[in-house]
Amino acid sequence: MWGVVLVLTLVSFLATRHLEQRPKGLQNLLEMAISGLDNFISGLMGKEKTARFFSFFATMFIFIIVCNFIGILPGAGMIPGFKAPTSSLSVTAGLAIVVFAAVIVFGIRVVGIKHYLKHFFQPVAIMLPFIIIDELVRPLSLALRLYGNIFGEESVTEQLYELFPVGPPLLMMVMSLLFCTIQAVVFTMLSAIYIDESTTLEE
Repeated sequence: MWGVVLVLTLVSFLATRHLEQRPKGLQNLLEMAISGLDNFISGLMGKEKTARFFSFFATMFIFIIVCNFIGILPGAGMIPGFKAPTSSLSVTAGLAIVVFAAVIVFGIRVVGIKHYLKHFFQPVAIMLPFIIIDELVRPLSLALRLYGNIFGEESVTEQLYELFPVGPPLLMMVMSLLFCTIQAVVFTMLSAIYIDESTTLEE
């Protein structure tokens, strides 16, 4: 995981140290990726909120998708210490806790603490325990969904390598590119939906 952080930091530094009005090379590639991600998030929560929270979602999406892709590399899961970080429950739980905290912090910052706490009693006060359970289940489901899918995909690929050194594992790796991307998209999408809800509470 720390290796991923270092690589992303290095790539970001190399892409932004000499910014140009007409981007090319690495800067152009990253700007295209960021633009596509910006359009995706904007479709979920609108331009105004996307501009406000984009750095949070972009950082999370890029970190998750790169971590997911680690499991596709040859030897991942079979070499000690070399596996997709997101195939560890501690990592996905940490990401889910960050989202849980962001929902609260962003919600209070945008609508105010009084208005934010008020939504726990709507439409009627008796709903309080159910809303609290819902708020707690959300990060749990985020953590388990990402962990279960990536751990399962990595385990299947590892077993295929043991049975068939060539052929099926290669096909599985190609499919994993799409699979890992989808998991990063789903995690980011749900996070955006939760934060959008907490920052647009009805009166």
